Amino acid sequence: MSQRLFGYIRVSTKEQNEVRQVKALKEQGVKKSNTFIDWQSGKDFNRPAYHRMIEKVKEGDLIVIKSIDRLGRNYEEIIMQWKYLTKEKKVDIRVLDMPLLDTSKSKDLLGTLISDLVLQLLSFVAQNERENIHQRQAEGIAAAKARGMKFGRPEKKLPQNFFVMVERWKNKELSACEVSIELGISTSTFYRRAKEIENYDVEEMKKDNII
Repeated sequence: MSQRLFGYIRVSTKEQNEVRQVKALKEQGVKKSNTFIDWQSGKDFNRPAYHRMIEKVKEGDLIVIKSIDRLGRNYEEIIMQWKYLTKEKKVDIRVLDMPLLDTSKSKDLLGTLISDLVLQLLSFVAQNERENIHQRQAEGIAAAKARGMKFGRPEKKLPQNFFVMVERWKNKELSACEVSIELGISTSTFYRRAKEIENYDVEEMKKDNII
């Protein structure tokens, strides 16, 4: 029985376009009916299309992917899946961006060893780079906050009668729910903003455009 070709594509964000990956797999001879696409993060292997492909492949089949990070993004998980596919399912894997990662070419012990070593090295480098990117992002955000830059949606200005309503709530004239309805905000927002102004100077709040 001839070797069947399967292709797997993962598009991690809405901004990514799968056309480039589809084109690369088509050039390898992968049919559209045997191409499986997941539109989600590679942080784990809970992916519908991936599992459908795994159920369909048989011993001797070949799975083609554009790059190793399409298979996954976690170092240990990638290694585990690679071993599961090649050792237990006994299927071959071809990574187009890295010709050394092609188990269909080298079936001897040396070829398998080289393929496994290259896989582990690339997976480690890819994960290490992602961690470095996240670290740089965190440092950048921290530096921006230190410069006074604010993230997220800006807070709405407090209603002019906010302080009056807070006093009425403190004096138990009105409940928090009644005050929230009167102010047109949620109860949780009322509690949070009321706590924020406890030790805040009114004139400073006006300068900061809070009221």
